[in-house]
Amino acid sequence: MTEKKVAKEESMVLQKKMLAGLYKELSAARETCKKVVYTFVPGNLSELILAFDMLPVYPEINALQSGMRKKSRGFIRDAEKVGHSEDVCTYVKCDVGMMLNGNIGPTGEKLPDPDLLLLSYTGCFTFMKWFENLERLYPGVEVAMLHTPYQEGGKITDEMVQYMVGQLENDVIPKMEKVSGKKFDREKLSGILEHARQAQDLITNIFDTTKNKPSPIDAYFAGVYYIGPINAGFRGTPEAVDYYRELYREVQERVEKGLGPVTPVGEMEEERFRLVVEGPPNWTNFREFWSLFYEMGAVVVASSYTKVGGVYVWGFRHDPNTPLESLSKYCMNCYTNLNLPQRIELLTKCIEDYQADGFLINSIKSCNSFSAGQLLMMRTLEDQLGIPVGFIESDLVDPRYFSYSNIKNRLDSFFQMLDQRKSIIDSVSAGN
Repeated sequence: MTEKKVAKEESMVLQKKMLAGLYKELSAARETCKKVVYTFVPGNLSELILAFDMLPVYPEINALQSGMRKKSRGFIRDAEKVGHSEDVCTYVKCDVGMMLNGNIGPTGEKLPDPDLLLLSYTGCFTFMKWFENLERLYPGVEVAMLHTPYQEGGKITDEMVQYMVGQLENDVIPKMEKVSGKKFDREKLSGILEHARQAQDLITNIFDTTKNKPSPIDAYFAGVYYIGPINAGFRGTPEAVDYYRELYREVQERVEKGLGPVTPVGEMEEERFRLVVEGPPNWTNFREFWSLFYEMGAVVVASSYTKVGGVYVWGFRHDPNTPLESLSKYCMNCYTNLNLPQRIELLTKCIEDYQADGFLINSIKSCNSFSAGQLLMMRTLEDQLGIPVGFIESDLVDPRYFSYSNIKNRLDSFFQMLDQRKSIIDSVSAGN
């Protein structure tokens, strides 16, 4: 299949400039004496990093960018050559392979070594082993860990919050002060959190526009672009607020004109199916994967993956008045830190609020934090809501585990089921 260039909206151009600027800053970090923090997207402490004027690097974002640029196969192969198993998370192997090959970032510029490894542990055990490997690759680097209590009981208690605040005050912040050479400024952090709150309001409003018919956006394939700035170190900046204001303006304009989402081949002409999707996308064949949906008129109106960096649909916002408590609650509210009943509750809300016709799981071979319990989710939603469900399998950034024909066959069957159900519903409606 010949890949076509994704249509660019003004907000996408703005985002590209933002991300390019960040990588430019990173490439010059040693000359400008900027300190660099390697950390992860779920439960990330972007605002705290910004409060110390440090620059963030997100290894899983580097890995997915490598997958989209068709570089992950070689990186994964090199990581396996030095002992990493085929069953290891392919983000990890891609990241390690990238480092073994000079640690060249998405813009073609070398990424600096970390001054601090900040492990914000939010439900993915792989993160711990990943950072153990990074610590060996960068001997002598400062390491800080923020352990996030798992929401086993389905709610956040005061004790859980204070446990995390204690870690921030006694371990994370002192190490940030040591690395950056700057004292913690609570007022500066509060100001940054105010910008974060504004960005969270805007991105929630953007994803809520899928309640319209037709939906003006695709909340999965296009959604991964929309969450870029809020997950890649810009949450808490005026630039992120400006970006999401522009994006919201564009989306509102599409709503007013009754337009569907923009796809790699232009605007979708007809919305036939509205879906909720669970699980990350495949990055190595991203456009090819997306084409299987837009060619059938299938629009994703909500997805769990776009909530991996924060579940704002339930009303969480950063609170500038209680900065450390707010950071703690944010970490505990990440999607990968929710228990299975909470995830099912969230998916149920999405299916009902956005009037989805079907529910689909993309099960990722090497991602246990997402894949564990997905069959239970699927069967529970099918039984409770009577909604058609589908199941496909791929991987994050290992092209060996993307089979276009197998995924297409499963999706064709799923779409046929949705089509038949729609015909029955239409017939019943016409009879009444």
